[in-house]
Amino acid sequence: MYNSGMCPPYFQTNQYNNAHHQDQSYQPYVYPPIMQLPEVTTGPWSTGLCDCPEDCRSCWLTMFCPCVTFGRVSEALDYGTVPCVVSGSLYLMLMVASLLGCFCVCTYYSCFYRTKLRQQYMLEEQPCNDFLVHFVCEFCALCQEYRELQNRGYLMSL
Repeated sequence: MYNSGMCPPYFQTNQYNNAHHQDQSYQPYVYPPIMQLPEVTTGPWSTGLCDCPEDCRSCWLTMFCPCVTFGRVSEALDYGTVPCVVSGSLYLMLMVASLLGCFCVCTYYSCFYRTKLRQQYMLEEQPCNDFLVHFVCEFCALCQEYRELQNRGYLMSL
């Protein structure tokens, strides 16, 4: 308990607080209105899904070694944190598992990177959602992603 003659400092009134509250010109701070952010729009892909003849090298690479194409795409989208060899090997194992009866496992894995690419560059989800694109046209989708990254300045062969 406190002595009757002593008040703690925060209970004492001082002249500054009294003068501050009695001042009629004092106005509380009013925050400015929140600005509306511009609506995020998506843009088109630099090439179409079936534009494989535009880059025959990536088309042939994808046809004969899709794991290499996928590895390069995933390494670019992961900023080099996961090497091409690791992603490509995992893709190859999932392709073998898909052939042995675990359908769509490889498609789930590859469509994740298509979604990542679309979100990173704000690309349209076309002609349908990413899973269906990879499910129906796996190699065309890989080629399109590869070309998109090349057109955006990535050196995919490194």
